[in-house]
Amino acid sequence: MSVFRAWPDDLVDLYPRRAEPTLRVNFIASVDGAATIDGLSAGLQGPGDKEIFDSLRMVCDALIVGAGTLRQEGYDALRLTPEARAWRKDRDLPDFPLMVVVSRSLELDPEQLVFSDAPIRPIVLTHRQAVPGRLTEVADVIAVGDGEIDLAAGIAALHARGATQLLCEGGPALFGSLIARDLVTELCLTVAPLLVGGGPGRIATGAPSIAREMSLRHVLSREDMLFLRYERQGS
Repeated sequence: MSVFRAWPDDLVDLYPRRAEPTLRVNFIASVDGAATIDGLSAGLQGPGDKEIFDSLRMVCDALIVGAGTLRQEGYDALRLTPEARAWRKDRDLPDFPLMVVVSRSLELDPEQLVFSDAPIRPIVLTHRQAVPGRLTEVADVIAVGDGEIDLAAGIAALHARGATQLLCEGGPALFGSLIARDLVTELCLTVAPLLVGGGPGRIATGAPSIAREMSLRHVLSREDMLFLRYERQGS
C-alpha cells in the first residue's frame, strides 16, 4: 500500500494516540538539512506546517522542549484552541498537555510566559546538582541523574504522572540525546523547499550513536512542503 496520502480532513487520523507509551519528535528542516534560518525555525515554515504542529500538540499528554530552544524560539504558554480542548475533553484528557522543559543549568526566566502564563504548572527536568532557585515558584522541578540529566528516568517520571504520549519539539541537542538513549519512537519531519547552505546545524547534534532503522508510515504534501512520519521499526 502506498505511503503517499491525500491531505486528510482530520489530521489526527494520521497522528494517532497509541496504546503503548510513545515519544514522538517533531522537526522541520530544509531540503539540504538546515534546522534553522538566522537561528530560528520560523524561516523554514510553510503551508500545512502549522496544522500538523497544532494537531501533534492536541493529541499529546506532554510537550518536551530543551531550554535553549525555549529561549531562542520565545515559547509562550502552552495553550490550545477551544476546538482542541473540546477534542481532548471528549476523550477524557486534561484541557491542556503538560509543558516539560529539559535544562541542565536551570538558567530559565520564571517571568517567561511559558511559566508565568501557564494554564497548568510546567515541569522542569534537571539533575540533582542543579540549583532551582525561583523556578520552584512557577514549575515542578524534577531532578534525575547526577551531574547530567538521566533522560530515561525523566521519561519514566512523566509516565508515572500518566503522561505516556510524549511530543518533543527539540532542540537538536535534546533530540540527539534522546536518539543516543534509544528513546525515540517516532519522527515527524517537515521538509521545507529551501536551500539554505552552510552554517545552520542539523536537527540532531551530539556524539555519534548506533544507527536505528525507521519505517516510513506516510508522506503528505501541501504546495511544495513535504510532511513525513517515521516509526521505529518493530514498534
